[in-house]
Amino acid sequence: MNSLKHQILLLMIGSLIILAVSFIFVVGWDMRQRAVDAAIVKAKSDLATCMEIIDLKYTGPWHIQDGMLYKGVNQLSHQSELVDHLSELTGDTVTLFLRDTRVATTVRSDNGERAIGTKVADSVAQTVLKNGQVYLGEANVVGHLYQTAYQPIRDMNGDIIGIFYVGISKSYAQVFIVNSLIRLAVFGLGLTLIVVLVTWFFIQKVIIQPLHDITLGTRDVATGHATEKIHVTGPKEIGELAFAFNQMVERLGNIADEMSKASVPKEPKVKNDNRMEGPDLVLIDIPKPQRNLGQMVLPKGLNQHTLKQISSFLRDTNRPVSADNVAEGVNLTRVTVRRYLEFLEQCGILVAELKYGTVGRPVKLFRPVIDLSSLDV
Repeated sequence: MNSLKHQILLLMIGSLIILAVSFIFVVGWDMRQRAVDAAIVKAKSDLATCMEIIDLKYTGPWHIQDGMLYKGVNQLSHQSELVDHLSELTGDTVTLFLRDTRVATTVRSDNGERAIGTKVADSVAQTVLKNGQVYLGEANVVGHLYQTAYQPIRDMNGDIIGIFYVGISKSYAQVFIVNSLIRLAVFGLGLTLIVVLVTWFFIQKVIIQPLHDITLGTRDVATGHATEKIHVTGPKEIGELAFAFNQMVERLGNIADEMSKASVPKEPKVKNDNRMEGPDLVLIDIPKPQRNLGQMVLPKGLNQHTLKQISSFLRDTNRPVSADNVAEGVNLTRVTVRRYLEFLEQCGILVAELKYGTVGRPVKLFRPVIDLSSLDV
């Protein structure tokens, strides 16, 4: 992937993907923490609400009678109406414990039955039954993790005789987080695509297309074709590059004009044969290439020493060569060598031809049209 536009596109998409993944990760972690905090707050609030409802619905103190949990004259052990009603109101799981054992609950075991007779977790028993404190946080409820709230149940003497529990399934919170992240990812993907399209249009319009125009102009100059100044719009750097290219084109045009003036042949001699009938026959004397390089009038910027050096290399090589071949052979830059080769071409000593390969741009080769050994170098 050597194309600049492909590299820019890859860099842009890669950066957006990394940014999107990092954003989703950070947001997901923050949402998880917020979901946990919100679940704990909800459990605490639901705990207080449910206890208020129980006190309003069932008057009288909590007490144990015949191994059953009572509120006033109402037996609550093995009665599901209360816990089901509170569960419907809050959306939580609800349980009444007699000491550390479930006696009424909406929590179900793996076989689908109510988990009556199961025990509270040891960590909760320590906090609630022994220390008499409210437990808030994550707890294992019949093999599953919940965000929970446990409050001690006290009789009229203040002794702890049981526990009231509400809990929110952790899997429910995880599903909520996952669904939220999916919606966020879909929204982020759509937004990313819009950003990519807008950015790509901007890059194509402001950077790639101006560079493409400059490349085409440069390729024309490199292959010896005349070119005009280019007019592109873009950032400061693109403008400076276009300005430098236009300066080069203008300079090459001036050099070409100077070389043309230096190599203008003498006025051709016209001979009219008055003895012929019909239109006159015009004969033009075409000047032959100069044999003495030292007597050639060189354009500005060229010198005799370099001209002889290049001519000697061409004579020793005696085959079609490119400007790159000559530049490597005489240790000069390709731009400098091309100027001398084109001068020799104008003088009729060399002829240029384009060689087309299977890939890439064509190569301009220079071939002698006279015996270089006859030149005075």
